[in-house]
Amino acid sequence: MISLVIKDIDHIREAAREFIANIGEHRVFAFYGKMGAGKTTFVKAICEELGVDDVITSPTFAIVNEYTLHTPHSTFHTPQIYHFDFYRIKRLEEVYDMGYEEYFYSGALCFIEWPELIEDILPDDAVRVSIEEQPDGSRVVNM
Repeated sequence: MISLVIKDIDHIREAAREFIANIGEHRVFAFYGKMGAGKTTFVKAICEELGVDDVITSPTFAIVNEYTLHTPHSTFHTPQIYHFDFYRIKRLEEVYDMGYEEYFYSGALCFIEWPELIEDILPDDAVRVSIEEQPDGSRVVNM
């Protein structure tokens, strides 16, 4: 297990770089954490560190946002990044209907918020990432 500490928002990019350095061959990352823990903010920092120029926002209403790496990254075979937020889904059928397999098994990076709502269909090799706010306001990221 890898543990990263984000002391404050000014240090989030350092943690994002360390996260990227530990991605390896993994492509699907399931981010667990309470509302306000910083899941979206951390995914945004990761995408920015990877070179995404697009506006990075929470896909709460769209369910999935697609970003493009405008600078080729030697580690990844595809320039797409898919960022999911399943907070608003009511039934697993909604995820089936959106064709989740095409995303999860595309070889592209997939960052998933609220994966507890789709636990039954997460790929077996999905990396579980927890983000927990500490009493001092820092965040601990475990993967």
